[in-house]
Amino acid sequence: MNGPNVTTLAWRNLWRNRRRTLLTMGSIVFGVFLAVVFTAMQDRNWKDMIDLAARLGGGHVSLQHPEYLDTPTLTRTVVRGEAVETALDGEARHIAHAVDRVIGPTMLATAGENFSAAFIAFDPEAEDETTLSILEALDQGSALEPGDRDGVILGHRLASNLGMELGDKVVYTLTDKNGEIVSGLARLRGTLKTNAPTVDGGFCLLPIGTVRELLGYGADEATLVAVFLKDQRRSGGIAGRLDQELGETVAALPWNTSQPQLAAFIALKVGGAVVMEILIAVLVAAGIFNTLFVSVMERLREFGIMLAIGWSPGRLFRLVMMESAWLAVLGLVGAFLITIGPYLYLSSAGLDLTAVYGGTVEVAGVGLDPVLKIGIFPRNAVLICLFAVVATLASGIYPAWRAGRVQPVDTIKVV
Repeated sequence: MNGPNVTTLAWRNLWRNRRRTLLTMGSIVFGVFLAVVFTAMQDRNWKDMIDLAARLGGGHVSLQHPEYLDTPTLTRTVVRGEAVETALDGEARHIAHAVDRVIGPTMLATAGENFSAAFIAFDPEAEDETTLSILEALDQGSALEPGDRDGVILGHRLASNLGMELGDKVVYTLTDKNGEIVSGLARLRGTLKTNAPTVDGGFCLLPIGTVRELLGYGADEATLVAVFLKDQRRSGGIAGRLDQELGETVAALPWNTSQPQLAAFIALKVGGAVVMEILIAVLVAAGIFNTLFVSVMERLREFGIMLAIGWSPGRLFRLVMMESAWLAVLGLVGAFLITIGPYLYLSSAGLDLTAVYGGTVEVAGVGLDPVLKIGIFPRNAVLICLFAVVATLASGIYPAWRAGRVQPVDTIKVV
């Protein structure tokens, strides 16, 4: 039988009822747009939050004493020896940085006041804002310079509570490796302002070399080695391989294990977004199914005639499925054209929600950025496109099957 092939005929059939086709395309465009925006919000927001949490403390993967997670004291340490270096070298293609840190509680005292605080001792020569994000919040003074052995940086509220100004002295008290109380003297080099109460009112930075000597640590000893990855999504697999290679002396923990509150919060939010996207997908698929089914039912007489002049049921099935495929293609093209503008704007400028938040919002000690930006992982974008195509094709299966099951004798009689 000569005539248009199935692909061409399916294209023509779509435009026999323009309004219905455009409405169906609109539902696909709307569904893909919402899926992309919701997923991009999740991907960018949680990626930034995870990276920020890593740069605030233990990295994407933490190498630490096996008992440190349960009892985080300064007596439980890890030595960055040959075994640790060998294990890190084995994952070098995934690792951006690996730095030593000493983290713990301290008591700060001046002539008139004393307050407890959390501290991070780091190497100013090995770290900057890329590994220790809190340095970006420097409000007054200067950061610790390489070789500075008696400097300290405090949260601005903590400095105010202690009655300190730049250059003033403060005594910090720690419990050393043997459980003895030791003290050090430092001068205030700068203050931090993050608008996060736990940081501004109870946090300080110290040079790791001085703290190591004070605590009786060795030159390569610390409470943890913070490992920063090029892609935080690999943290679980890399932590597992490092943990297996290092054995029982050193534990390798991914960020979601070392920060369970943050992991639970993100999992809850991601789960809610997935449910919402599934509901949107079901509604869109139902709309597509309804359109295709109505289209088939309106053309039963036409299908009967086509069967009578030599079309096979299989060819009719392919015709309706090809109409579904054209809808999927047109829907994705339309979705791209509609989505690209808002996506580029939100990924660069974002939406400032400071007025909505009323300041910085903290989750498990990690501040949420009040400027909402989006950014989708390429893998998720591909999955959304594939899901849209599969949902559209799946919506056409029953109408296509119904088209191939018509009886020419019965349907030709339909007026």
